[in-house]
Amino acid sequence: MDVAIIKYNSGNVLSVLYALERLGINAKLTDDVEEIQKADKVIFPGQGEASSAMRYLRERKLDQLIKELKQPFFGICLGQQLLCEYSEENDTECLGIFPVKVKRFPPQDKVPHVGWNSLQDTKGPLLEGINEHDYVYYVHSYFAEIHPEFTIGKTHYIEGFSALLHKDNFYAMQAHPEKSSLSGQKILTNFLNL
Repeated sequence: MDVAIIKYNSGNVLSVLYALERLGINAKLTDDVEEIQKADKVIFPGQGEASSAMRYLRERKLDQLIKELKQPFFGICLGQQLLCEYSEENDTECLGIFPVKVKRFPPQDKVPHVGWNSLQDTKGPLLEGINEHDYVYYVHSYFAEIHPEFTIGKTHYIEGFSALLHKDNFYAMQAHPEKSSLSGQKILTNFLNL
């Protein structure tokens, strides 16, 4: 299986590569349009800041490429946020795959949200074998709002948010499956089996 991991000047890419290696997949880290287009699966992980990440994508025309892809596509953490239409982080217009806004957690509690939280209201093939209240690992200060059609899993931290989103061939997860023990491994395996 040919898996491309989109390189776009963000952090946390190596932990995704290592998680895939543990599953027997040698993925390729690339920002080459042809390599991404021909991949069987595409993963869009990352930690970082929305506006600089979008600038990198636009400069390399990866923003248009992502919108045109038809193979299974998985956005992780910042990757999920960039698949939404807008982020409050530096007033950033994002890719618009999901008609969802990304907001900053209010400063009522500890931000960023770091740690384990359970998944609720899970549905769909990406979450097959994941039980209600299985835990996954988060590190984030911004979150995608809940959408009545595209949210396939929720988490609550200060308020409820979209833990996972799905539309057409696009899947996205705010938590880090590569750092989420057996639950995360199962989600990555489910994605690879789509």
